[in-house]
Amino acid sequence: MPKRFANYPLAVEAPKVPYKKEDDANPVFSGRLLAIGAWLITKVQPAQKYLWHNAGFDGLRKVPHLRDYTPRYDPTVIPLTVSTPHDPLQIDPQFFPKQSQDLPGRYYSIMDYHEMYLSGQLTPLNVVEYLLPIIRRDVQSPSHHSIAFIDSKTDLIMDAAKASTERYKAGKHLGIMDGIPTAVKDEGDVAGYRTTGGRKRNDEFFKIATKSTRPAQLLQESGAIILGKLNMHELGADTTNNNPNWGTPRNPHNDQYYTGGSSGGSAYVVAAGLVPFALGADGGGSIRIPSSFCGVYGLKPSHNRLEDTGSTVTVTGPLAATMADLEMAYRTMAVPEPKHPISSLFAPPGPLTMELDPKKTRYIGLVDSEWIRADNKSSAWSNAMSHLERHGYKRVAIDLPYLPEGQLAHAMTILSEMTNGSRSDPMYPNNWFSGLNAANKVLLGVGDQTPAQDFLLAQQLRNMLMQHLAFLYKKYPGLLIITPTTPMSGWPIRKQADLTHGITDGNTSIRSMQFVWLANFCGNPAITVPYGYAEPVKGEGKIPLGLMAMAEWGGEDELLAWGRVMEKWLGLSNEGTDVIGGGGRVRPSNWVDILVNARKKVAT
Repeated sequence: MPKRFANYPLAVEAPKVPYKKEDDANPVFSGRLLAIGAWLITKVQPAQKYLWHNAGFDGLRKVPHLRDYTPRYDPTVIPLTVSTPHDPLQIDPQFFPKQSQDLPGRYYSIMDYHEMYLSGQLTPLNVVEYLLPIIRRDVQSPSHHSIAFIDSKTDLIMDAAKASTERYKAGKHLGIMDGIPTAVKDEGDVAGYRTTGGRKRNDEFFKIATKSTRPAQLLQESGAIILGKLNMHELGADTTNNNPNWGTPRNPHNDQYYTGGSSGGSAYVVAAGLVPFALGADGGGSIRIPSSFCGVYGLKPSHNRLEDTGSTVTVTGPLAATMADLEMAYRTMAVPEPKHPISSLFAPPGPLTMELDPKKTRYIGLVDSEWIRADNKSSAWSNAMSHLERHGYKRVAIDLPYLPEGQLAHAMTILSEMTNGSRSDPMYPNNWFSGLNAANKVLLGVGDQTPAQDFLLAQQLRNMLMQHLAFLYKKYPGLLIITPTTPMSGWPIRKQADLTHGITDGNTSIRSMQFVWLANFCGNPAITVPYGYAEPVKGEGKIPLGLMAMAEWGGEDELLAWGRVMEKWLGLSNEGTDVIGGGGRVRPSNWVDILVNARKKVAT
């Protein structure tokens, strides 16, 4: 039966235009200069206008073909079924075989926790009692891991762990997710917690949530134990996770590098082994960039798939230690919401299967242009493509038009949505800049200068790109567009003072988002998987590299199947001869052996 959709774009090939990208010339501000620049931005509107034009935001006025496209403001495309079940999904563990014990760089998975609980070797309470001293910020000598958290409510965590432990003892556990520790980026509500969005603490303004957002609620109903709210880049407004308000978590693989953002706390806790999966959010790569930088798996679902975030670019999604964990977390959270006018229409995830259909042609689309340049793409890239071909994927060359202009259009859209939200913020009704850190005063001050004319042009370009993608999916059914997740081999911390005062480096931010923005702007699902490692330019520890696939709207199942194929490649030591292709996974030096250490604590 052919797929059915609501709001699917017309399948129209876009004009063919050569890729042309001018060098970005945005100034870098940090330290005292950043503070002065932020003050000027808030006071001098001509300075904001100058930086807006200098960033090239007026570039869409030069695109001749936009007159042929009407604006499209919402990229939601809904895969439909005749009947959509709204009951929680029962995940059968048999579809997720346990990893081999001798797998290089093996991470603990949800299955490992579940088996420990079933055998009685550990209880959810044992795990939580070991984790709490590590993650709490409010203890006398907090560990270096605690900076990944903004808040942890001991009483809520202990109550959930005790309840889960009792269910296992009574033989009435809720399923494989019961008792699994996880945590939520501080962008979505969790009942009993304040949501700050990474902003400065203000208990008077940030009220305690009485209800969890839909994904967090489904995790709680499955028995998962939410350990707290995770650190993030303030407002999710950049890709480093530099946060002077709450501190900046360092990359677990190399402490002279950023985790990436804005879901940096989520990537940290998974990469460091504290939890098998965590919840993040992605408006411009904010799940996929930190997943790539920290060597974990990340899924950006189709727009509005898990919840309505109130944004036309931002979605909620999981980051995980293994593909099985990523899939189990996604499937737990992807149950359509019965009373929501959009969510209730979504078809649920497809039936569980670990096997690819051998009769189906599976296409991987590669863009052959200067756009695809990356720091480390040679041997790792070619080895990975050969591996995919051995597993039945067929390479096809594709064109994507107006990529630099599209990235500008995405940036204008997300910044306009952020400034609109900040302007209506009742916390600072007279001066909406005053509640932001210096870097965001600069960024949102510039974004605030976007005229309606240019915002509308951005939405016209969104429509062109979505129609072109629909044309590609019609030509190559099931097409996955493959790129590096980011062209960069991590983001080094320039100097320690940047962690105190913040930094704004538009050129590097734009480069970090070079491949990820398209899925946000057009509403497509995308996945990132670790596929190798690069030598660092500073510090100790190799830097993970990520590979990304973007699918048709509603194509999460195809992405998960592709991710399982890529996971096998990384784990096979005979499929790569250098350090950045195959050869096994690498755990960071500060990875925490939760299950062994928790058992030792119980024994003593």
